[in-house]
Amino acid sequence: MNQQPTNTSLPSPNMPGRVPEDLTSILLASLEALAAVGEVDSACRFAGRACVMLRHDDPQAEQRFNVLLHRLTPRLSW
Repeated sequence: MNQQPTNTSLPSPNMPGRVPEDLTSILLASLEALAAVGEVDSACRFAGRACVMLRHDDPQAEQRFNVLLHRLTPRLSW
């Protein structure tokens, strides 16, 4: 039996649990639109939730939401 070694360290776009890049882009654009109409607090909360959900399964997508969160945070009215 000749088995090919598998690389499990890099997730494939078809792996369950991984968010496709196009979907990530759509969600980020939606959060930016939400913030643009004055719902910065909601956009930040959703971005934070996305960070938590993606942290282990898709660090690249998590980083994109994290960048958005940090970009929006100064616009919050505490």
